[in-house]
Amino acid sequence: MLIELSIKNFAIIENLTIPFEKGLTVLTGETGAGKSIIIDAIGLLVGGRGSVEFVRHGSSRAEIQGLFFIEDHVHPIYKKAAQLGIEISDDQMVILQRDITAQGKSICRVNGKLVTLAILRELGETLVDIHGQHEHQHLMRSERHLSLLDQFAEDKINGSLQEYQHIYKLFVALKKQINQFSENEQKLAHRLDLLQYQLNEIEKAKLTPDEDSHLNEERTKLANGEKLYKTVHDSYHALYGDNKGLELIMQAMNNIEEAAFIDKDLAPLKETISNCYYLLEEAAYSLRDYYEAIEFEPNRLNLIESRLNEITQLKRKYGDTVTDILEYASKIEEEIENLQNREEKIKGLEKQLESVSEDLLIEARNLTEQRKVAAKQLTEKIHQQLKDLFMEKTKFLIEFKERQASQTDRFNADNNIRFHEEGIDKLEFLITTNPGEPFKPLAKIASGGEISRIMLALKTIFSTNQGVTSLIFDEVDTGVSGRVAQAIAEKIFKISTKSQVLCITHLPQVAAMATTHMYISKKQLNNKTVTNVTSLTKQEKTEEVARMISGVEITDLTISHAEQLLDQADKIKAI
Repeated sequence: MLIELSIKNFAIIENLTIPFEKGLTVLTGETGAGKSIIIDAIGLLVGGRGSVEFVRHGSSRAEIQGLFFIEDHVHPIYKKAAQLGIEISDDQMVILQRDITAQGKSICRVNGKLVTLAILRELGETLVDIHGQHEHQHLMRSERHLSLLDQFAEDKINGSLQEYQHIYKLFVALKKQINQFSENEQKLAHRLDLLQYQLNEIEKAKLTPDEDSHLNEERTKLANGEKLYKTVHDSYHALYGDNKGLELIMQAMNNIEEAAFIDKDLAPLKETISNCYYLLEEAAYSLRDYYEAIEFEPNRLNLIESRLNEITQLKRKYGDTVTDILEYASKIEEEIENLQNREEKIKGLEKQLESVSEDLLIEARNLTEQRKVAAKQLTEKIHQQLKDLFMEKTKFLIEFKERQASQTDRFNADNNIRFHEEGIDKLEFLITTNPGEPFKPLAKIASGGEISRIMLALKTIFSTNQGVTSLIFDEVDTGVSGRVAQAIAEKIFKISTKSQVLCITHLPQVAAMATTHMYISKKQLNNKTVTNVTSLTKQEKTEEVARMISGVEITDLTISHAEQLLDQADKIKAI
């Protein structure tokens, strides 16, 4: 749930911190005081589209910060955060932060870590679901209906969907291979010529693994031959010869050997010096052999330079190392073989595709059947929700259609089905509000009041499956009154018993059901508009509900009406 929201220099809000509680929080107040601006701020906090227009006039940036407490230890945000390398501490707190500069740049953070806007949106969608006029349009889009049904039936269809998608990936890969082999002859001929030329060029070079490394080492030795000769020669003569290192060590060895006859405790030292002498003597002979074998070969150095230059030219074309070049040669050799045997390859792939297509169609049909069972259950739930909202005559229908393939998309000549990542189903939510009238898409519903109730019914069901911690209803009560308004109020309160709900409303019935009632006001201070948020006491709440009933003037009658409405709300909430 959202525990606290901090807003700075956002639209008309200069500096505002709002604590939130569990249950239903209602926001009411003057027109233009900033109710919707607060919702806009939350929308931006969870990844909504930003604009420089949100930055308060005269400020360099707008800052929005939200503190969320995650009660559910298996909440989707834990998995997403782990995938993105974001840590959520043991206190189960998540802090989202978004700044928008006066230049229009967005700076996003999650628990202090800088993230992209896309990541902020991905995480934000698991925490907050904003349901307003824009969401009406969102739910009306038929392309979203399949994913909504799948969310509703996730536990029932997840295994089948995963199995279908596993085979679908193989299907797509096979089609891609066939398409590559089926390109026009001229293009393939050019490709074959190019690959053959490249392979010939690499084979002609007769490269050996790590050849460049060995040549570079040899070149370094040859280029420094004189220095090597002198240093090794001098090292040898420092050890071997009259009054040189080995002769002095021999004297020490002879002396210590004589001393060891007198004091046996010196025996280990005698052994050490003796071993050192013979090791150094052997090293001296090796140094002599090394410098005597050094040959100055300018021609060999030229040959190495020429060979390395040849290898460098090949590296520019085919890889960073000789190993990469040889691997590339092996790869194109296989492609050449495939192109030369193209017809046989195509026939083999087409046979594979036919087999995979048959398996895929079986999985797709199975997925469709499971979705239809889920659609029936969803329809029953939506009918119950609509009945609760006094729309018992309204009927809901989920229409299934198969995705139709174009001539080029068909996987065989006898079938017109187009496989898609999500299956072969294409569905749409239809509705009829009066008996005898045909079913129509949601977008064709004319009445604002009907739209609000239908969307609330859908949201009541889908919000449970989406697992969000906070739901926001922004004036979803448009165009309703009386008993319908009361039904909407009770429906929103019922949702708030399972998820935190924030609601901007003009209906006194909804305000009366609030667990927490916040009043938004504005005033002029130093020629600037300042927005204030106040949590109302019981008496203040009664007066605000009375104002919402009367519209203008609060009278004894409206106060009495407000008290009755609040008493009735308390009784409903206690059930």
